[in-house]
Amino acid sequence: MPPTPNPLTHFDAQGQAHMVDVAAKAETHRVARATGRIRMQPATLALIAGGQAKKGDVIGIARIAAIQGAKRTAELVPLCHPLPLTRVAVEFEIDAALSEVRCTVQAETFGRTGVEMEALTAVQVGLLTIYDMCKAVDRGMCMTDIRLLEKRGGKSGEWHAAT
Repeated sequence: MPPTPNPLTHFDAQGQAHMVDVAAKAETHRVARATGRIRMQPATLALIAGGQAKKGDVIGIARIAAIQGAKRTAELVPLCHPLPLTRVAVEFEIDAALSEVRCTVQAETFGRTGVEMEALTAVQVGLLTIYDMCKAVDRGMCMTDIRLLEKRGGKSGEWHAAT
């Protein structure tokens, strides 16, 4: 009896890790949106919102870090393909009622594989940068709810997270 194909595409028939062959896939416009949050003490959020954090413009620096994270995803995630990104848009939303900052990233490319990992990496690096810049006043910050919101393009088409 032949072995059952592994639904985990990063493993070959023998169970060894490998980079997925995307050569036969069509080049299409690929889009992915991801989000995540970092919760903190209200005083920490006030420093960020007021632009008074000791290390400078927390949100501005976190935005650049998120973009850089998207661009370097293949260096961080071993089996990820390096992609020529055509766009990385990063949004931060301060929510005083919940004492958190929400990061949402949209990554885009024209290629043979999706940009979900780039969007997710960008969110996490943006949130990590906020943590790094504010840890002197609040080591208890918590990054949470990092997830893919949607992806478009490729053979599998569109996918949207349940709300």
